[in-house]
Order: sequence, then structure tokens, then C-alpha cells
Amino acid sequence: MNFSQSSRLATIVSTVRRTSVSTLVHVSSKPSLLEKGLSRHASCLYRNFSICTKVSEEHRSVQDTNLNNPNLESLLLSTKHQTGPVVDKATDEQEPGPLHGIRVLDLTRVLAGPYCTQLLGDLGAEVIKVENPKGGDDTRAWGPPFAPNKDPADSVLTESAYFLSVNRNKKSITVNLRSKEGQALIHDLVQKVDVLVENYVPGKLAEMGLGYEQLSKLNPRLVYASITGYGQTGPYANRPGYDVMIEAEAGLMYITGEEHGPPVKVGVAVTDLTTGLYAHGGILAALFARFRTGRGQHVDCSLLESQVATLANIGSSYLIAGQEAKRMGTAHPSIVPYQVLETRDSHIMIGAGNDGQFRTLCKVMQLDSLSDNPLYKTNRDRVTNRDTLIRILTNRLKSENNKFWLKALEGRGVPFAPINNIEGTFKHPQVLARGMVHEIEHPKAGKIKLCGTPVKYSDTKPTIRTPPPLLGQHTDEVLSGVLGYAEDKIRALKEGNAV
Repeated sequence: MNFSQSSRLATIVSTVRRTSVSTLVHVSSKPSLLEKGLSRHASCLYRNFSICTKVSEEHRSVQDTNLNNPNLESLLLSTKHQTGPVVDKATDEQEPGPLHGIRVLDLTRVLAGPYCTQLLGDLGAEVIKVENPKGGDDTRAWGPPFAPNKDPADSVLTESAYFLSVNRNKKSITVNLRSKEGQALIHDLVQKVDVLVENYVPGKLAEMGLGYEQLSKLNPRLVYASITGYGQTGPYANRPGYDVMIEAEAGLMYITGEEHGPPVKVGVAVTDLTTGLYAHGGILAALFARFRTGRGQHVDCSLLESQVATLANIGSSYLIAGQEAKRMGTAHPSIVPYQVLETRDSHIMIGAGNDGQFRTLCKVMQLDSLSDNPLYKTNRDRVTNRDTLIRILTNRLKSENNKFWLKALEGRGVPFAPINNIEGTFKHPQVLARGMVHEIEHPKAGKIKLCGTPVKYSDTKPTIRTPPPLLGQHTDEVLSGVLGYAEDKIRALKEGNAV
């Protein structure tokens, strides 16, 4: 690269770095629409920006050169609020997901990490899942239940419902990370990806030459996300992390359960899932920061910190007022009534978040005088006299069955809900209407149902494109297609037990 080329690249980067979020995302992820609808100059800008993002590390300082290009600046300013040309959605093909073109190397197992990478995959990223050749992800064996095989002659059940829940939209390759050949393979892959996600104990991957400091030298633009129990630093950093242990250690279990009962865990591994969500958000932010800086970075995410952060108002009550929390079952510490109440044949969740809702609830329950009683007239009164009020409401609710009360409360402006089991949840008309049950063909299990994507986009829609993979299903495809390995090299890796 000569000086004039460096200067030209510096000008483009300097201009792009001042561009709005919408323009950057549009320019970086929608070349097809850009080519169709924007001017020839904007198309050139896209191509120049693509070149710019590949500038080698030795020319990185050029990107910070403070140069100006009035023509490019004017073009960017004129398009910074545009979303591209109007497309006839009735005839145009489905747009790829918002992360289309991003490649992720997934070195995670179990739940928090795979959940994070599945979210990235649903958004359109290409996710390459690296698994141990001897059994793969631990959760492949976590059953029953297992998905039945579509071939009746195949009696060995290998596809656990647990693994299937968090591994769609991924390609599985098997690599022995302890072998030098396997480590060299990962080094090659790192130079072909945008993101690496791992959930090893801090320092373990570095021992194998796969830590952030080592891999960022091979790919300075790499976003390297670590998901651990306790974070990369601090006295507990080297401890392994488990959802239920963190629930206990970070306060969640202490506040979960009935008031006079023992602490209990949440029904799903909510700390793992929350951490996966935080990591997914952190990765997206780091990718966006890369548009400005041209550099990747290390994203450090832990179960402990994620759980502490999601204590939310409970944590704030302690930090601000020194108020210790306690278990309250389904009840709310500051709102009454706001809990599960018993009916004649079941239970119902009812909430009255303000005095108007409480008056309406009393009318529906034919307890009109209750809302004028000075013991219950305001929410503060109701919190003070919680026990007596809940007894009155429960006695009335137990006079009729659940169906009666669900019908009576419908459309009255009072928050309420039935206590659905899992079957009832997935048969819920709104759940079905919003596409939260998705059926896909699996190579061994046949048609399987998966939970859909919860966030809807008007244009670049998330999709479930491929089923959770078989162990090592895509090893040859990735080694030949992504890395360009020849057949004899792949064969040698197999013979040497590196893959």
C-alpha cells in the first residue's frame, strides 16, 4: 500500500467514523440494496469502506488521520437518515438477517454460551460450533427426554431436548483442542471469523495458545467474548461457574420461595440465560465499536455479575436504603394485591397496580364496599393490611372456579392471568399467532419443534434456517469451504485424531 492509497483510505475512514448509526449499518450490511438504489458514488463508498475494514495492522494508524473529503462528507450527511430504496416486499426476496455476513466461532458448551451464539445465529450470523470429538457438547447426553429417531430401525437416541433447545443455526465441527494440529486449525479459523465466544475457566485457553492476547495478534479485528462464572479478574476468577450456585451466591435464591419456606431455585437456569443475553448484547456493541475503531476487543461476561445486575430494584433497595429483601412467594413487597390467589379448583394471578384497578377488581368480585374501607382504600393501606385483605379476596375467589373468574376479569382493565403449564403455554393462541413454535426437519430426528425467535423485525428478519447439527456434521464442509484445506490435509487431521 503506497502513501496515496493510505491517505485515501484514511479519508474514507475519517468520514465513515462520523457517520450515523443507521448509515453505518446500512452501508455495512446491505450491499445488494445499496447497489440497486443508491448512487454510483455511494456504491463506491461501500466498496471503499469494505476495503478499509481490511486494512492490515501496520497501517492501522492511518485510520486516525484527520483528513476531510467534502464530497464524501456531503454524501454521507445526505443519506444518514435514509434506510435505502423502497423495496416491493411482495415480490422481493426475504432480506437476510441483521447479522448476515458475520461469522462466529463458538467454543462454548452447555447453556449460557450456546444460548448466546444461538441468538447470534438467529440474527443471521454464520456460527461454527467447535466440539470435542469424544461426545461433543455435554448437553448432547443430558436426557431423557431425547428426540425420537425418524428411522424406526435406529434404536439409539442421541439428540437430547436440552441440546436441541440452544444449538440451531450452527455448524458443528469436531476439533481436539489439546493437539497442536487442532490448535493450528483454530488459529486458521480465527483469521476467517469476526467473533469468538468461549466459556472456559480463565487461563485455560491461553495455556493452549488460544487466549485473547494470542488470537488478537492473528486477527486484530476479532471480538473475543469470554463467558465465565466470576469474570477474568478477582479472587474468585478461577472458580468454575454453575447457574444454581450463582443463584444461591448472588442473592436470587435468597429472595425466591414462599415467605416461611426454604430458598428455592428458579424453574429454569435463568442466570445462565441472562448471562447469554448480556454476552450477546456485549458482542453486538463490540462489533459496532469496531466500525469506529477498526479493532476488536475482549468482552468479559460472568454469571455472577449478570445475576447481581438483574437484582434490579431489589438490589437498589439495599444500596439506596439499606433494606434487606425477603422471600414473598408470588407476592409483591410494594403492591397489594399482586400475587397468585386460590380459586375453587385452581389458582389465578391477579394484580392491582393502582387504586383504580383495585376498585374495579372489587366490583368484579362483588366486594364494592371493600374499596371504600379505610383499611384498603390506598395502596399504602393495602400493604399495611396485606394479610387480612388477601384472606378476604381468597375467600371470595374460592366460591367460584377458575373459568368463571377468567371470564369475569376479561376486558375489565385489571391485570390477571391463568397459571399455565408448559403445554398450555405452547398452545396459547397469542404464542401461536406470534410464531413462537417453529417446526424444522432434523437429519436424524425428522420433524422437530423448536421455540421461535422472540424479537420481530420489519425487514431483516431473524430466521431458523438449519436444525441443531449432528456431532461433527460440518467438519469437512468448514475445513474445505472456509479454510480451503485440501482433501489430503483433512484426511491427515482425521488420522491424527485432531478432528
